[in-house]
Amino acid sequence: LYVRRGISFDPLSHGGSHEWSIRAGTENVPGIVGLAAALKLAVDAIPEESPRLTNLTRQLEKGILERVPEVTINGHPTERLPGTLNVAVHYVEGESVVLAMDMEGIAVSTGSACTTDSAEPSHVLSAMGVASNIAQGSVRFGLGRSTTDGDVDRVLDVLPGIVERLRAISPLYHRKG
Repeated sequence: LYVRRGISFDPLSHGGSHEWSIRAGTENVPGIVGLAAALKLAVDAIPEESPRLTNLTRQLEKGILERVPEVTINGHPTERLPGTLNVAVHYVEGESVVLAMDMEGIAVSTGSACTTDSAEPSHVLSAMGVASNIAQGSVRFGLGRSTTDGDVDRVLDVLPGIVERLRAISPLYHRKG
């Protein structure tokens, strides 16, 4: 935790003067060692995991573009994090897609975790020049170490039907023509 000079707050635990009386008790040595071990495992996995996630993400992107009409990929076609795909589904609210996917047991989001309490379009997508109405329909897929080809196939089986159902009740979709 970084605390700027002049800022005061009550510590979560009291007693002792460690960390300038901000944190009581001895440093969490097992936690520190565990974090270091986890970081080493993660760094060591990058050479194998990064290309695997890139391939899965490309497979997901290709499948979405083939199976769901009127979608836009947000972001650079190749220069992006492996395992991250942001798709704008036109004429539906991204939040509706998230809820429907959740009901199918698939976790996706409309943006980063740090902005999940905001109904506004993603400030990142806005900065990239994505129109507000397109950004509102954006869904972010995050693939990770446990993601498999089967998981991608499941998304590709479920997503087209969800989008079709949402567009059937969307006034935006019916006004587009």
